[in-house]
Parts: sequence; C-alpha cells; structure tokens
Amino acid sequence: MKQNHIIMPGVATRFDDLGVGFAPYLQPPPEGVIRWTVGEPGFETPDPVISTAISELKAGKTKYTRGQGSIKLCEAVSSHLMSTSGISYSSENIVITPGAKQALLYAYMTTLNPGDEAILLTPCWASYEPMISIIGATPVNIPVNRTNFHPDIGAIRSAVTDKTRSIMVNSPCNPTGAVYTRQEIEEIVAIAVEHDLWIISDEIYSRLIWNGTDHVSPATIEGGLDRTIVISGWSKTWAMTGMRIGFLAGPSNAAKAAVKCQANSASHVPTFMMEAARAALDCDDYVDDFADAYRKRRDMMLRGLGDIPGLRIVDPEGAFYLFVDVTGTGMTDVEFADRALEAGVQLIPASLITHGEGFVRISYAAPEEDIKEGISRLRLWLLGESKTD
Repeated sequence: MKQNHIIMPGVATRFDDLGVGFAPYLQPPPEGVIRWTVGEPGFETPDPVISTAISELKAGKTKYTRGQGSIKLCEAVSSHLMSTSGISYSSENIVITPGAKQALLYAYMTTLNPGDEAILLTPCWASYEPMISIIGATPVNIPVNRTNFHPDIGAIRSAVTDKTRSIMVNSPCNPTGAVYTRQEIEEIVAIAVEHDLWIISDEIYSRLIWNGTDHVSPATIEGGLDRTIVISGWSKTWAMTGMRIGFLAGPSNAAKAAVKCQANSASHVPTFMMEAARAALDCDDYVDDFADAYRKRRDMMLRGLGDIPGLRIVDPEGAFYLFVDVTGTGMTDVEFADRALEAGVQLIPASLITHGEGFVRISYAAPEEDIKEGISRLRLWLLGESKTD
C-alpha cells in the first residue's frame, strides 16, 4: 500500500545553525560513570528555603502576583546587592525572573536590535552566543589571554565598530574560572563609556572567589552604573538550580523594558518561590559552608590532576570549574573526553564553544567522593596508578 508523503511547514531559519552548547555532554552518563560535567551544586538546598516554600504553598500562594517580583523580594535583592557587592540599584530597578538564563535573554532583548553586534570574551558560557543570534544580532568573539584567561583589553577596543552595542562580562567566569581584576573591569567600563555601550554583567558566581580578591562589578565603577545590567540568581550560591529563580538589575530604562519582556512571556516566577528566595538571602552560614567545601574540592582537583604530564591547568580563581588544556596529551579535546568516558569519568570537550578547542571543562561542584574516585580513574588511565588525595 502506497504511503502518503507528509508535508510539514518549516521552522524559522534562525534555528538552522543554532547550537545547543554543552547540552549533549550534560545528560546523565551511564550507570557507574563519575559525572564531572554539570554545574550542579553538590549540596542540598538550605532548610529555611524548603520550609518557607512549603509554608507558602500551604498558605495558598499559588495565584498570579506582581510580574516584576514581589516588592519585598525586590527590596531584599536591592539590599543584598549593596551589602555584598556595593551595587546601588533601587528595588524598582530589579526584575525577578525564571532563572538567570531568562534574565540574560531579557538583557539581550532590551539592548540589541537585529544587525547589532555584541562583544563576547571567549571562551565563554555556551548560551551567550546562541541567545544573541536568536534575536538577530551578531556575536563578536574576542579571545581572552590563553595563559590566564583574562581579557585582552586591546583586542576588545579594536573590536568596537559603529554596530557594537554591548560587551558581555562574566567574572568569575564559566568555564575558565578567571576573576577579572579591578583594573580590567575599569578598562572595560572606560571602553563602554567612550563608545556609549551597554555592559551585560553575569555575576552568578560572585560569592565564589578563591584568589583573595573581592568581586568587582562594572556597576560599581564610575560611569558603569547607568550602562550595566547585572544578571544573577539563586542557583549556584544557594543550591537552588531546579527552582529556576534569578534576577536582573539595571538602569530604569533597561528594567522597564525587561518588565515588558516578562509580561509578554513568562508573566512571573512561581508566587510561592518569592518568599523562599527572600529567605535564602538570609542564609549566609550555608553560603559560607558551601564556599569552604568548593575550595576544598578545588584543591583536591589541583593536587590530583596537576602533576599529570600533558595537562596544563591554570588555578581557577573563582566559580567551580577547571578549564584544562589537554593538547599536551596529543589528543583533541573530544578524543580526551571520549577516552575519559571509557575510563569512567564524564568531562565536557570545550570545542563545543567558540575558542574552546583543546580544552576540557571539569566541574568540581561534584560530591567529594566523586572527585576522589574520578581522580583515581583518570590517574589509572593516564599514568597507570591511582591517587585519591
């Protein structure tokens, strides 16, 4: 029997060349494989957050509410930004979003028109480039210095054209672990002021810094406050990844535009989560404990992998990733990741992102026992020995 050929309409062409970043390597590996891929905090969500969310549900906080976020939560975020980073945005300039990723999309939507250019410092987080492309703007990828992953200020300055509208900053950085210096941030702000550019500052890892310096936001630098949109959220610092709650903070024109983005898309975050998110901001003891554990896991990784021939590891200054140069092994990053998987450890080959060729990203947010076991497996594969501490 002859089958009828089914004809379907095509999807928009903007998706034809759009990648999915690290997604193929973020899926759960086969049973028994150590997972060093996902940036998932290896801790339980703080008890006060869980208990508050449950109380809010029981109290019937399941209805529509203020789209921008509850007034109490916006006020708490404003206070939190000032106390932790010295950032001065009023509660009216805060928008609570369904995760920091949604806040980033709003930031791009409010600052870029089709045909505009946005500078990225690469390698960078996998979603920046596709987000810019999906709204019709052009990502301009400027490689960072390969020795320490800090920005090449001269290259940034040279990349600015009459189409440039923004510079993306992510410090501490995913995937490299770099924490930009005050001087570097000041120079980026100076470029933005000179050319009247926006700065989109992803500060999701601002509480996770290991090199003894303080977090420096472009919004705290002279000339930066009125052109910086700060992006952050609760996922990494408070182990709330699945709760999908973040925020955007910026000048009034950007905040008002972001409110319109949200009103015409997500409406608002779950009502019962707003008070739970506010409770998290008072959980500094948990944040300090998490940070101490991340630092310990970072040091375990450096001790366990740092002496393996063929691997070049720059000590991460923040966040919870190692960005390891594997070219000295004679393998490509994909070959290295595939062989590591055969050895029982799942890694991410960084050639999936621009200017990441030759590197693998390792997350040390994994539980401590998984870090010890993963180190043993890699040393057994690469050296024929085991080492767990």
